[in-house]
Amino acid sequence: MKQFFKFMFASFTGTLLTILVIFLIFAGLISSIVAMSENEKVTVQPNSVLQLNWTTPIVDRASDNPFDGFDFATMESKKPAGLNEILKTIEKAKNDSNIDGIFIDMESIPAGIATVEEIRDKLIEFKAEGKFILAYGNSYSQSGYYFASVADEIYLNPKGMVLFKGLNAELMFFKNMLEKLDIEMQVLRGPDNKYKSAVEPLIKDKMSESNREQYSTLLNSIWGKILIELNESRGLSIEDLNSIADNLEVTNAEKAMELNFVDGIVYRDEIENKLKELTGKSEDEKLAWITYSKYTKASVGKTNISRDRVAVIYASGDIKQGSSAQNSMGSKTIAKAIKKARTNDNVKAIVMRVNSPVGDALASDVIRREVALAKEAKPFIVSMGDLAASGGYWISTSADYIFAQPTTITGSIGVFGVIPNFQGLMTNKLGITFDQVSTNENSNYISVTSQMSDFQKEKLNAQIIDIYDDFIDLVSTTRGLKPEYVDSIAKGRVWSGTDALSIGLIDEIGGLEDAIAYAAEKADLGSDFRLKDYPERGDVFKELVSQITGEAKANIVADELGDYKIYYDQINTLKNMKGVQARLPYFYSIN
Repeated sequence: MKQFFKFMFASFTGTLLTILVIFLIFAGLISSIVAMSENEKVTVQPNSVLQLNWTTPIVDRASDNPFDGFDFATMESKKPAGLNEILKTIEKAKNDSNIDGIFIDMESIPAGIATVEEIRDKLIEFKAEGKFILAYGNSYSQSGYYFASVADEIYLNPKGMVLFKGLNAELMFFKNMLEKLDIEMQVLRGPDNKYKSAVEPLIKDKMSESNREQYSTLLNSIWGKILIELNESRGLSIEDLNSIADNLEVTNAEKAMELNFVDGIVYRDEIENKLKELTGKSEDEKLAWITYSKYTKASVGKTNISRDRVAVIYASGDIKQGSSAQNSMGSKTIAKAIKKARTNDNVKAIVMRVNSPVGDALASDVIRREVALAKEAKPFIVSMGDLAASGGYWISTSADYIFAQPTTITGSIGVFGVIPNFQGLMTNKLGITFDQVSTNENSNYISVTSQMSDFQKEKLNAQIIDIYDDFIDLVSTTRGLKPEYVDSIAKGRVWSGTDALSIGLIDEIGGLEDAIAYAAEKADLGSDFRLKDYPERGDVFKELVSQITGEAKANIVADELGDYKIYYDQINTLKNMKGVQARLPYFYSIN
């Protein structure tokens, strides 16, 4: 029997090693194939049309990992598109004499509203060069139509529709569920942090009046910006646009045409002839297409060989202590990246792209400290993406200058603490009891199996008040505002970029490229510089292993739940909400 187990384990170990070797060889082959395809020389034909069709999420920074987003179950690439790459590609197409125009071939755009706006603004620059943009969709989502409205002409499938209904925010509340489970959520907020409503789903069954107020202000600000853009691009009055949304009037193609939402009702195959006309081709000639992914590899113009750099630090995701991981930024990783940029003599200015709704208060301050140190050494500019609120705003405060889009969500200056008490669930529902032995009176401080005493609550609340006061002082000092004024616009309240500009929380409306240009100007670089991205990428194979182990569950959940995954994410985030938080006061999406 002993020999049997010996040979069995030897055989099992050998099998594992064989599988590992085969997998590494397989991964290496895929990596080589991808690398070869990326080095492929792409030639752009004269009178070409650049096709935009993004189906994977658009993130701030494109990944150079060939395995990023690769689904090994289906052997398909679902690599996210990067905003930085999209802006660079459209700029390249703008200056490329072989590109006559752009074809927007999508019905919805997988990005936040501020990101959509940033790409849309870049396309307006493209049109200013005298080039055309044409859009087509079988149907349009609301954000998809807003994006497509930048086009000179918009076309719709005869059986299609345009979803145009205004903005809606729906919150999910867990209070009644928690009561049924006998779970007590012990919540403490800063003084009068009535807008810091991330905790409301745990203690209420509907929105508070303060939360309803800030939601209404925020949505109306964003909706107002969308209406202004549609008024300019489609010539429809804001009054008419609101009436159309109220009455859901564009639910079929004929009505969309009648109301000037689209310029024509055609099938997709008919679009090709329209593009031929715009590029000076006859019906018998072949249309010169080039896809976005292929055009990113095209070489156009001269390569800048300057040694001077503007560093772009991508700070995306929830802020936590330690190293960065998927969908989160670690204070150690980002602080290290800022320090590297600060101490790199070739880096003359720094731009930090912030896209974060939430942060551990301590982790946020670790990053902010590095921002303050870097600011002393060279110009430090912040570019806010879709979200730069709470912890995301905290890490931005010490910058020299802050840019945001009109539809950016920022502010949320406030903190709170959440300590769950599972004693009722364990004892009353599961029959599990607890007993304790302690050396001191409060050795059980912040336990999840017993209720906090009044004294313990006072101690935690004092800590929260201290952090809130620090937040107020930080904003007051860095923004040159009186503490009393900052407190009046704080209390956990969120603001759109437009409103944040008017109350002094940001310095200018603009996107990532505006921030980079401003940083270069402050460093006296002119246009003679190159970009250097941080944090620097890790080992490809380590990222591959991390992806396989970390993304497998996420991919399964996403595939199974689809559009309902947002509710899973909310529950998961609330489950992990522990200690003192600087967090956006709610979960949101705009469609």
